[in-house]
Amino acid sequence: MARKPRPEGTRAPNGASSIYYGADGKWHGRVTMGVLDNGKPDRRHIKRGTEGEVITAVRDLERQRDSGKVKKAGRAWTFEMWLTHWVETIAAPSLRYKAATSYRTAVYLHLIPGLGAHKIDRLAPEHFEKLYQKMLKTGRHKPSTIGQIHRTAITALNEAMRRRHVTENPAELARPPKVEESEIEPFHEDEIKRLVKTALDRRNGARFVLALALGTRQGETLGLKWSRLDKSTRTIRITRQLQRQSWQHGCEDVAVCAAKHHKVKPCGKRCRHKRKPCPPPCPIECQGHANKCPERIGGGLVEVEVKSSAGKRGIVLPDELYELLIKHEAQQAAERETAGNEWHEGGWMFAQPNGLPIDPSNDRKDWKAFLTQAGVRDARLHDARHTAATVLLILGVPERAVMEFMGWSNIAMAARYMHVTAPVRRDVARRINGFIWDGD
Repeated sequence: MARKPRPEGTRAPNGASSIYYGADGKWHGRVTMGVLDNGKPDRRHIKRGTEGEVITAVRDLERQRDSGKVKKAGRAWTFEMWLTHWVETIAAPSLRYKAATSYRTAVYLHLIPGLGAHKIDRLAPEHFEKLYQKMLKTGRHKPSTIGQIHRTAITALNEAMRRRHVTENPAELARPPKVEESEIEPFHEDEIKRLVKTALDRRNGARFVLALALGTRQGETLGLKWSRLDKSTRTIRITRQLQRQSWQHGCEDVAVCAAKHHKVKPCGKRCRHKRKPCPPPCPIECQGHANKCPERIGGGLVEVEVKSSAGKRGIVLPDELYELLIKHEAQQAAERETAGNEWHEGGWMFAQPNGLPIDPSNDRKDWKAFLTQAGVRDARLHDARHTAATVLLILGVPERAVMEFMGWSNIAMAARYMHVTAPVRRDVARRINGFIWDGD
């Protein structure tokens, strides 16, 4: 439809869009989208080959403006540029170490290599879905890992929307692979008793009894110190946790230092990676291998704050558990005497034979050996926390007390950790029986 000509001698109102044919043989359009950061009008310019193309583009910009979803002026960032800026400048400074590490892994190992070259405003849901399918086909990534990468992409692009770099989040529309959640079965009463009995004759066995009885997280348990045990009230305070952190390069030329340890070829037939997929060769710009840097800094076992304010709590110990800790303290004193000058005094409640703290990976291995010795089925160490929460459910402990005991900031966590086991079902049946039939 032809545009109605403006009456001679009149002009368009301020801020109205304009379309005109230029001396360069192209059709041009100008649309006022708002105000720039410096206070001047944000007047966007469009150039197309035909008048119809310009009209379509102008109307598209006007719809963006009227809906309030206006991209910032200037050239669009690439996805790599935005992800790098987001994770290092926006996200990481306000996150704890593990959360920041998780984001960086998703960004640098997966999202940037897979989609980094795309313009941020040209990304489509299909780009993410193709990346996820490609990762699945390699056999090196679980659906749960891809799910975490997907959540990272959504978070990064949501921030880009808030800052008007994009008008919509394509990652939210993408469908990641379905994650089949494994059913967690807490330890039963007879299993708990066998584990506790085995712990009595095992070095640092009290460490696992604490997890089963109090539901303490691994880092919280390994981070306990004797100074946080109040013997007058038999209360243990949980305020810190032990965490293994990655080393950082402390040298001047990271590229030269890292190059000495690059993996340059794929693994051969006699690969030492028996259970896990072989890692790919290092990219040319690789700056990893900081653990081998002679001037490495910031890594190793680090004592940090617990993961939330609700995690800071005091727990009154059951009498039997308190006595077990006192016995463990005496055993540790004997080890200190035997070690002599080799002992490293750190005040750790659970330590190596030389007094140094226990590495989380070694702790998990010890847990597996502990289960085998007790003749109990295989399970994750974190399942001990599920067991403790389920015991509180069986005992009918009030929700507010459960939250404080477990260090939860939201009672909704109960749905994840408190499981309806056979004893709970039997108790429900007994109560129903008593309510309906016993009165006859």
